[in-house]
Amino acid sequence: MVEDVLEMARKVKLLVLDVDGVLTDGGLYYDANGMAMKRFNVHDGFGIKLAQSVGIEIGVITGLDQEPVARRVKELGITHYYPGNHKKLPLFLEMCEKAGVAPSDAAFMGDDWIDLGVMRAAGFAMSVPNGLPEVVEAADWVSTRHGGHGAVREAISFIMKAKGIEAEALKQWEE
Repeated sequence: MVEDVLEMARKVKLLVLDVDGVLTDGGLYYDANGMAMKRFNVHDGFGIKLAQSVGIEIGVITGLDQEPVARRVKELGITHYYPGNHKKLPLFLEMCEKAGVAPSDAAFMGDDWIDLGVMRAAGFAMSVPNGLPEVVEAADWVSTRHGGHGAVREAISFIMKAKGIEAEALKQWEE
């Protein structure tokens, strides 16, 4: 079982992420003017930059279409971004096609029922421990960290270690 999970992680060329509950803690915050706010973890952001630096493409599919997410995605240089979509599977398949990556060589990290279709189609399904029970059960790998608290960084580290490229990725930041 462990070797199967490592083999799935080794094949990952594209990592697709949900936002609420994965890149964030899943809370919806509004300021006094009714503007949405999101809390992102800088460790996740740095992990995304590390993954990109060693050729792992990153994509985001989210059910909500909110400016804070669009801003964060742009800051991180993520070009595969599909906001405001609850039917994620067709978008995941489109993203794979645009990236030139087979779904079997893509990973998806989600936490809610609307993520299950993509998780079943991806070669490597990941979740957070505070995801819905059915989603955690469907995952090939579950982070120890909760969504919005470094779970994405943990997932990226796992993938890079499985590929044997984490040291290479980190070396470029040591200078």
